[in-house]
Amino acid sequence: MDDPTGLSSQAGDYLALLLEKTLLFLPKLITALVIFVVALYMAGWVARLIRTTAARRDADPELTELLSRLGQWSVIILGTLWALETVDRNITGFVAGLGIVGFTVGFAMQDVAKNFIAGILLLWQQPFDVGDTIEVKGYTGKVMDVNIRATELRTFDGLHVLIPNADVYINPITNYTRPQERRITLEVGVSYDSDLTEVSRVALEAIASLPGLKEDPAPVVVFNRFGDSAVIFTLSYWVDLAQTGYGQALDAGVKLIHGAFARAGIEIPYPVRTLIQK
Repeated sequence: MDDPTGLSSQAGDYLALLLEKTLLFLPKLITALVIFVVALYMAGWVARLIRTTAARRDADPELTELLSRLGQWSVIILGTLWALETVDRNITGFVAGLGIVGFTVGFAMQDVAKNFIAGILLLWQQPFDVGDTIEVKGYTGKVMDVNIRATELRTFDGLHVLIPNADVYINPITNYTRPQERRITLEVGVSYDSDLTEVSRVALEAIASLPGLKEDPAPVVVFNRFGDSAVIFTLSYWVDLAQTGYGQALDAGVKLIHGAFARAGIEIPYPVRTLIQK
């Protein structure tokens, strides 16, 4: 039976066109699915690689998890975009638009991003741990926290100081907790009438009883200058911080020297000024 309207012919042409497009689309779809599956596999591999590397360096567990997830999702996102571009080339314009928006937002929040990245690097490289006593940017205190923006210190007088992570990362950091031993130097003045050889002997014998004193390097006395009213010497000695603290060793050293000199009759003079009135 004839079809005067031609609907059957149009339907056939439509089905043929649909079949043609489907056959052309299937290879792209299959390729995209393969790319996506490979991306998922690579994402898992990258995450495991980051965890293994971090474990070898004894990195912080929270930092390890953060980095592994960042690496994993970065690979998944890149793989997804690649798969979408395989299906439709127009996705490139969309990605470019996202890049422009991302650049604009990134420029506006560059300080936040800078401090965030610096915080990750501090946690990764671990120049200090939470609880360590450090000095940075002129502040000395115990590290209370390292968050996404700043490192929090509690100073010895109880103040809480927030230092931007970027400033902490680019500035010299002195960690007072990490060293196992430290050198202490005392500067002492003795009378010009003193027997300097006797002064050295008494000082070294006095310091020998200090708790935590290390024998190697041995304590040393060096007379280094003539003061206004005294001959000045320095007594340097090393202490084991596992047995004593720096402050305790400094305090004990001053007390031992003062007591030993008093018993030996060695004078520690103070400046004397003579005023002549006319």
